[in-house]
Amino acid sequence: MTSVGALSLFSLTPLQAIGVPLAVVGSAFLALGTQLQNRGVRLVARDLHAGTADYATRPSLRSLIRQSSWLLGTLLLALAVLLQLGSLAVAPLTVVQPIGAVALVFTAVLHARHSRTRMNGHTLRAVAICVGGIGVFVGVATTTTTSTIVTDRQLASVLVLLVLILIGLGVTAVAFRRRIAVSVPIVVAGVLFGFVATLAKILLDRAELVVAGGFDWSERGWLTGAALAGLILATGFGSYLVQVAHSTGPPDLVVAGLTVIDPLVGVTIGIMVLGEATSAPPWALIVFIVAGAVAALGVVDLARRHVPASAA
Repeated sequence: MTSVGALSLFSLTPLQAIGVPLAVVGSAFLALGTQLQNRGVRLVARDLHAGTADYATRPSLRSLIRQSSWLLGTLLLALAVLLQLGSLAVAPLTVVQPIGAVALVFTAVLHARHSRTRMNGHTLRAVAICVGGIGVFVGVATTTTTSTIVTDRQLASVLVLLVLILIGLGVTAVAFRRRIAVSVPIVVAGVLFGFVATLAKILLDRAELVVAGGFDWSERGWLTGAALAGLILATGFGSYLVQVAHSTGPPDLVVAGLTVIDPLVGVTIGIMVLGEATSAPPWALIVFIVAGAVAALGVVDLARRHVPASAA
């Protein structure tokens, strides 16, 4: 695939533009699916553990698959993933990923309606901070970074980072599993899904090259296989942490982690590892740091200020 210059929503080709509505619909499915999964987890937790929802009393998978709202939510999330993959296949990562932040707005509204409460000023402020921070971050990235062919060395670096993060998470989970804050599982899940989006984009691009080359795999095809294994592992672990987050926090916190932390990590990998910001001006790097910090603070504020809904 040839290099793509700086892109914005107004410079997309017709094929790339298809990725925008796909991402928007996927965001709606993500919001509704997350709301239903959150409700299902809390209903099962209430029935099995008399309303208790902590790390020691999480519902089992067997009990969750018997809950219709959890199953429907899982189906909608699967559709959201398929739509995201479709959008990644035709559009640049830096254009598609920020659109997912729309799901945070959808979820805040759905959560308020389900709990029959009005969104208070703290929630509105946290949502605005999250969406604003990620919008500025990826908006600048879209106009100052370039999409290039990922080399084997760069792919190996991404996989090494993923392995180090997984090892670090495993050690931390064992050592501090009963003292982990409510926001930690979903923040970690967001980090992992940032790697998932990056690896998915790389694999989709490589698949296109393989098809264009008559399905001629190089002798380094094992590295692509390792990327696929890493994607599956990160998806599985991230999905597990999402269920943990459902049992300890509200749905809009879950969506905040997936739609704010996820693209921040994906774009950061693109900048720091894949070299997509080599031509970016110095001011852009400052904006990346400030906007990223603002978006992350929004997630923390949402976790601290939000009152979890009941399972009813």
